[in-house]
Amino acid sequence: MSLTKKDVEYVARLARLELTEDEKETTTRQLGAILEYAQKLNALDTQAVEPTAHVLPLANVLRPDERLPSMDREDVLANAPDKAKGCFRVPKILEG
Repeated sequence: MSLTKKDVEYVARLARLELTEDEKETTTRQLGAILEYAQKLNALDTQAVEPTAHVLPLANVLRPDERLPSMDREDVLANAPDKAKGCFRVPKILEG
C-alpha cells in the first residue's frame, strides 16, 4: 500500500490542517514509512501470542482493606467552625 500526496492532502483537509508543499512531501514520506512497517508487522504469525493491555505484567499494588478504629467524634469536631448533633454544619448549597 503506497501513500500518495493526494492522500495526505485529503487527511489534512479532514483534520483542518494547512500544510505547505514541503510539509506535504515530508508527511507523505513519513506516513508511507509507518504504513510499510505496519505491513511488515501484519506478516508476523501472532496466533500463539496472548493479547495484552500493557507491555509489562502489572499487579494490583494496593494493600488489602483493614478495618481500623476511627478517631473519636469529639476530637474530629473539635476545630469545626460550625457543628450540630455530632456532625459538621455546612452552608446550604441547594435551594429547596
